[in-house]
Amino acid sequence: MTNPARVTRLRRGSTALALAALVGSGLALPTASPATATTIDIPAPPTPAAAPAEAPAVPTDSLLVTGSKWKYLDTNVDPAAGAADRNVWTTPAFDDSAWKAEPTGFGVKRDKLAAVGPYTPVTKLAHHIDGDSTNVVPTYFFRTTVDLAEGVAAEVTGVEASAIHDDAIRVYVNGTKVAGFFDERVDDSLPTNLQYAGAGKSDPVVSDFKIDPALLQDGENTIAVALYQDRNNSSDAYFDMTKLQLTGKSGTDEPGQVIAAPTRVILTPTETPSVSQSFSWLAGDESHESGHVEIGLAAGGETRVLDAKSVGQVNGNTKQHFSATVGELAPGTTYRYRVGMPENWSEWFEFTTETPGATDFQFVYYGDAQIGLDTTWPSVVKQAEERAPRSIGSVHAGDLIDTSSNDTQWLNWFKGMERSATSTNVMAAPGNHEYYGDNLLASWKAHFEYPLNQPATETIGELAQLAQGDTEVAKQYAAYFEHWAEFAAETVYYTDYQGVRFITLNATRDAGFLKPTNLPACSGDACPSAKVSELWTEYQAAWLDYVLKNSPSKWNVVTFHQPVYSTSAGRNEAVLRKHWVPVFEENNIDLVLMGHDHTYGRGYNNADTTDTVGQTVGPVYAVSNSGAKHYNLESEEKNVWTNNGATQVLRGERVTTYQVIDVTEDQLVYRSYVAETRDGAKSFKLADASGERPVYAAQPVPNVGELYDEFTVTKYASGEKWVTESGVSAPAGPAIELGATAVKQGDKVEVTGSGFAAGSKLKIELHSDPVSLGEVEVGADRAFATTVTIPADTVPGEDHSLVVVLPNGKTLSTPISVATADAEIPGDGDGKPGEDGKPGEDGKPGVDGKPGEDGKPGENGKPGEDGKPTPVGTGGGQKGDPIAATGGSTFLPLGIGAAALLFAGFATLLWRRRATATATVADANSDNS
Repeated sequence: MTNPARVTRLRRGSTALALAALVGSGLALPTASPATATTIDIPAPPTPAAAPAEAPAVPTDSLLVTGSKWKYLDTNVDPAAGAADRNVWTTPAFDDSAWKAEPTGFGVKRDKLAAVGPYTPVTKLAHHIDGDSTNVVPTYFFRTTVDLAEGVAAEVTGVEASAIHDDAIRVYVNGTKVAGFFDERVDDSLPTNLQYAGAGKSDPVVSDFKIDPALLQDGENTIAVALYQDRNNSSDAYFDMTKLQLTGKSGTDEPGQVIAAPTRVILTPTETPSVSQSFSWLAGDESHESGHVEIGLAAGGETRVLDAKSVGQVNGNTKQHFSATVGELAPGTTYRYRVGMPENWSEWFEFTTETPGATDFQFVYYGDAQIGLDTTWPSVVKQAEERAPRSIGSVHAGDLIDTSSNDTQWLNWFKGMERSATSTNVMAAPGNHEYYGDNLLASWKAHFEYPLNQPATETIGELAQLAQGDTEVAKQYAAYFEHWAEFAAETVYYTDYQGVRFITLNATRDAGFLKPTNLPACSGDACPSAKVSELWTEYQAAWLDYVLKNSPSKWNVVTFHQPVYSTSAGRNEAVLRKHWVPVFEENNIDLVLMGHDHTYGRGYNNADTTDTVGQTVGPVYAVSNSGAKHYNLESEEKNVWTNNGATQVLRGERVTTYQVIDVTEDQLVYRSYVAETRDGAKSFKLADASGERPVYAAQPVPNVGELYDEFTVTKYASGEKWVTESGVSAPAGPAIELGATAVKQGDKVEVTGSGFAAGSKLKIELHSDPVSLGEVEVGADRAFATTVTIPADTVPGEDHSLVVVLPNGKTLSTPISVATADAEIPGDGDGKPGEDGKPGEDGKPGVDGKPGEDGKPGENGKPGEDGKPTPVGTGGGQKGDPIAATGGSTFLPLGIGAAALLFAGFATLLWRRRATATATVADANSDNS
């Protein structure tokens, strides 16, 4: 069957005109005279040659479908037993007359005719050998035939096939092997066909493949299949061949043809997304050997065209994949672009580069798509796009597809993402299914272009020392690290986008890709070859620690596939938990987003709890499922979270979700929405976490489109962070208040603060030229109070700020005016009555002439509800962002004395400055004024 992504070429037809010529020697026209007339016989035209016979038609319908009849052998007997050629059973001449014959699909589940994953077999296969459930039939054999009319085989130009299988499979046409999936364990040197093989998959997979048309012949063609069980106690098996599609000759291309445009266009981030962007796509036609990106401002004007690089062909698709990274872009700018080649461009798309320091945006988090790529997946993405109109991109936690070597699955995944992938960045982590049928991730690296900032010797810390020296142990470490530094490319990476560092890890541990080609010999327990899986995990942990400790971003989000805290039954990733959780906790990462388990779970490490119910302080761990495949939750007794020092807040099964994360100045707000449910959907909410084991209460599963889960991560400039459940408020952020906003040279001023990290030591400075005024330590109540002295040589003026420098280098500042030492300032500079409610030394009341209930004027000189000033500004932030700071007030003179008249204008100006004062957060070494 023709690839659905491929657009049929249009060709110009031509009409041939046949002209009959009169032929004859001495041909003369008749002549006439008044007396006589002569007639000449004209020979009849030659008989035209017979028209060439039409080529036989190639069948357009699939020759094999579900329900086609196959002969099969499920008796634990090798059909080639005793033969010199072990594959003789795959040839047309083999006698299969004694085999049973039934329609597909074939399958068995625990020795019953029952559903195998999402597929229900029609014909039951024998399962156990001699009734022993721990000794199952290792290999099943299938044969069928397809007939081609005379002359058809020569007209066939392509053959596409598709099979569903659990576990491994080999396919033969007329005795020649044409495909094998997960069959690496089959040992061809053994004399028997009865072998176990496969990758231990839980559900059947769909594998597409192509067959060389030269193997076909007119008449009868034999299709043979060997289906292998993964192990001797495998619980199920399944086989069906759903497609065997022929493609015939279609004529000769002519000038003026229209060739299909590129497909699978996708944006992926660079390490510097404010000034560069990466693009990938699949060529529109197999004849395209070059690719380009044309880009220009969305507003119009000139464009530039840049060459792309070919990254090869994968999965039997004869079209080339291309990628390109375009630099020299402007931050926060919208561009238009198209990819392809002249006369075969894609349509124009638009994207916007990162705006450094910007807040108030969204990103989307998806769990596994994997199953239902042509049904569930596009619906999930459509709902997420409508819910997140300000999204800058999406995070994918692996298993985008079910089998990486299946090109149709990639086609469907991209069709679901075609709108968002062309306009926003896709940040994806590989899952274990990205390795199925593609052990070196060729498909992954063809479809995506990610930053090349993966682990290297320079970024794995002390672990790199293991590869130093001339010992066989060191040499083997060096070989592994060198191989992994290359292989981790585009699967372990990070990018910083508007205050968020997005980090991707590779949680799959497969010896097929972890082992270098030329591994030095090494013997003994100290050799890394004895602990490859754990070392690969530790290798990434060292890099992750480096990446987090050197992150310039306020928020840090990590994505990978297999969860450190598993949610579904029978799973437990102890190695990941051992090496990665300590790094997450030590660096207080914000979100840990995972997939793999086809259930929903969200919670925290118990070490991060606080005395407030519904409030924690550390990382949030989440597992999501965004496809149609579902597993059951683990039982409470075997709950991996509870048994390993963690607590789930919410857990659910048979619920398909997507997550939208809103990023603002000081908060990440995470919301999960129901996209689809299946029969038996369940949800459980944490009811009580105070005991030894948490208590859960069943809750109704929301309807499709409704909110499923929500929490908020609040983080201030001080570095303090709180995770709060819906309805629970985080503690207030840092704020400073001055006893006066106008002082004289050499005077003291009171500085109070609240919302700081308890026990932190703060520096207090006077800017614009930084002058140290002292240090203060924050109390257990997250507050401080101190008095500082304004230097006597401070230049008078209003362009000063009192700055509090936080331990992390961030600052809070608020304006302060400095007058000369001999100036008179109403109320001694505090602008408010004394503690006993009596006027200050100058005897003048506050601005409105009325003290507040506590003796202090309110905002703008008017008492608040409690007589206290109302804070100006909110929360902490990054450089240049408002935090919260309030200063003392001046008083407006009411008397008509000479001193009041002299300073009326000065006091009014200070009052206006007080009303508009804001605090800013900046780097400690900035020259704020």
